[in-house]
This record gives sequence, structure tokens and C-alpha cells, in this order.
Amino acid sequence: MRDALAQLLEAAGLQVETHASGPDFLGAYGENRPGCLLLDMAMPGMNGLEVQAALKARGCAIPVLFLTGHGDIPMAVQAVQAGAVDFLEKPIKGAILLERVQRALKLDQEWREMRGRTQAIQLRHARLSTREQEVMALAVTGLTSKQIAQQLGISPRTVEVHRTHVMHKMGAANLAELVNLAAFCTL
Repeated sequence: MRDALAQLLEAAGLQVETHASGPDFLGAYGENRPGCLLLDMAMPGMNGLEVQAALKARGCAIPVLFLTGHGDIPMAVQAVQAGAVDFLEKPIKGAILLERVQRALKLDQEWREMRGRTQAIQLRHARLSTREQEVMALAVTGLTSKQIAQQLGISPRTVEVHRTHVMHKMGAANLAELVNLAAFCTL
């Protein structure tokens, strides 16, 4: 079955890697590799839910699809609640499987782009001085420069200078943009 699925996906132009068991996959998987993961519930070594849980414990965010002939509704609910993007039953038409895999690959690309944007924002935030981070944290709550100055024990003019630096370094054109960027930072 594994070989037949690999041939189907490869015939559609997809790069495929197969593993004989969950532990084999977990031993070979590099967390930064793009793709999606097609799991079965009944696999040697670990079942699909255990592989999914192991990935989650590692902090891996890869779209997981289940394709199984041994599934039931509680299993499907458990898989989806744990983050699976799809739960399919065997037998399945090749066109449907291809469509679901393509959708999972697109989702992986979107997740990677979002993580890249988030990391870039967090890096810009980390490059702010400690005082600039303090000013930013207070500014995004809606405090005025005068209120921030009172809280930090500095002059309003100094706050304005820090706010200007924060806006420039964070790449925000206005306070609304800064508030949006702050959502990706640990303030």
C-alpha cells in the first residue's frame, strides 16, 4: 500500500519519502523540511496518533493527514483535535487523495511563510533597546507619551525619541501597525 501511494503521488509530480514505521520516520525527519505527513492508524512501532503526538511534543508544525482502514469516529475526532488537517478512510480515490495532499502542502507553505514573518518581527523587536521595548509595550496599550514618561520616570520628549526609534526599527507607519506587530512579540 505504501509503495502504491508513493507511486500515485510521484506520478503527480510530488517528491515522496516513505518510511516503514513511525519510529523510522521520527528518526529521519528534519523539522525544517517542507511537506506534509500521511499517516495510518495501524503502523508498526507506533500508531499514527502516537507519531502525531511525538511531533507535537517536539514542536513540529507539519500538516498531518490520516489515511486509514482502521478508523472510527472517536479516532478521527482525536486526530483532528490534536491538529490533523484531514482524516480519510481507505479505500480512497486517487484524485481525492491528491487534492487533499495538495491542500496540505499549500497549508504547509502558508504556515512557513507566517512563521518567517513572525520570526522577522520578533527579530526586529529583539533589536530594540530595553528602553525602546518598554516604550513600545506601553505605547501599544494606548498610553500617551506623557503617561509613558510618568510611568518610566523620563521626560515626554525622551519618550517621543524612543517612539520614533521604535516605529522606524519595527517598520510601522502608525500606531495601529505597531499594535498589529506587537501581537507577534513577547512584550
